[in-house]
This record gives sequence, structure tokens and C-alpha cells, in this order.
Amino acid sequence: MSDAKYPIRGACQCGGVQYQLLSAPKMIVACHCKECQKLSTSAFSITAMVDKEQLLIEGEMADWRRGSDSGNVSAAKFCVTCGNRIYHFDPAKPDLLKLKPSTLEDTSIIQPTAHIWVSEKQDWYEIPAGMTVFQGQS
Repeated sequence: MSDAKYPIRGACQCGGVQYQLLSAPKMIVACHCKECQKLSTSAFSITAMVDKEQLLIEGEMADWRRGSDSGNVSAAKFCVTCGNRIYHFDPAKPDLLKLKPSTLEDTSIIQPTAHIWVSEKQDWYEIPAGMTVFQGQS
């Protein structure tokens, strides 16, 4: 990870939701599943795994949920004004959040340590050597 100083502030695009990340994430993951490609409108999305108590959030958020093939539920919290996603979570495990770290002021922590769902990755994207790789969910 980087030498970032905590807490790190973050916000949605319009500033209606602001937050502080109090400590370093447990891990940073690049997800290549088709749903994350839709979410990010790119080849993959980046997620910082954090404990709920490490995130202090101010502002109004709405939520959205979808089911998965496994039967799990993926939920998301986002700004009601600009729609920028702040984090995802599994309602069965609400204390572990999947922060969207591109919303941080200091993005130097965005250094993935693992790539998941590489079975669905875009053919043109090359995963850097030495990365931990999972064909599906880790």
C-alpha cells in the first residue's frame, strides 16, 4: 500500500456526500465481472475492502440492490443528487464495506493486490505480473 496519511477525506462528484476513511483498507481488489464493467463503464472496477466503523459518512444516500447467480445480494449506497456510488455491501455481512476508492481525495492507495472474476475480463487487458488472480469470486 501507499504511504497515505489517515484519515483520508472523500466525496461524491457533487459534494453532497462526504466521508472520511479512518485507516488503510484490508485490501484493494480489481473486479472484472460483467456487472462491474457496467458499473464502471470500463474494463473493471476497483474496490477497497473496509470495516464499516472505519468510514464516517455525512450526507443523504439512497440504496440499490440486485441478486446474483449465487443467490447473494449486492447492495450499493450512492448520492441522491449526482448518483455517484460510495460503497457496496452484502446485506448478510453489513460490517464489511466495498468502498469505491476513486471518490477519495488521495487516490494513491488505489493499488490492487488481487484481481477477481478474471474469467470475464476484457481480452485486451493484461493483468500485471505477480498479482493474485481468481477466476471467479475470491
